Amino acid sequence: MGILYSEPICQAAYDNDVHQVYHLLVADAKKLNVQDPESGDTPIIAACRRGNHRVVKYLLEQNADVSVKNKKQRTCLHYAAKRTFSFLDYLMIAILMPILLIGYLIMEEKQRKNVNLMKLVLSHRVDINAVDYKGNTGLHYACQRKSHRLIPLLLEKNADISIKNNNNETPLDIAQRLQFKKIVTMLKKSN
Repeated sequence: MGILYSEPICQAAYDNDVHQVYHLLVADAKKLNVQDPESGDTPIIAACRRGNHRVVKYLLEQNADVSVKNKKQRTCLHYAAKRTFSFLDYLMIAILMPILLIGYLIMEEKQRKNVNLMKLVLSHRVDINAVDYKGNTGLHYACQRKSHRLIPLLLEKNADISIKNNNNETPLDIAQRLQFKKIVTMLKKSN
């Protein structure tokens, strides 16, 4: 289930198959920043969509270009900021929460992985204020997803809180509309 890419290295990156990514790059190093014809995704964007930390790390070590945009004008930063829990994650958390707080531990681990992925992407020369076709930056998506652990990382890299998307909303407007008080406080303090 998920996305099917016609570009094999994008599929391998999406599937978290670092060995296949390695072999495909050994065979043709020019595939590092190749864009899938359908979506325009590069291998690093495909890996960020799924939160595949090992593949992202490997691709960055090979100097993957973090500034390439896909057909939705999104970079890997947008997808790192959009990472959230899947339906299956929520189901597991709900079922396991009463049992020795295993659900809570699963949730914490997923959030930690998302933070590490964002730190990895931000450690390279990514355009922190890149906007997609909806006018959203990574900070807009982090606010929409109530990613209170990612927002300080983006603000630390000087993410612009005044950028308005196509709905004429700044990240602060989104946080206020969704009543995410902690995020509103973070954004106001950074201003």
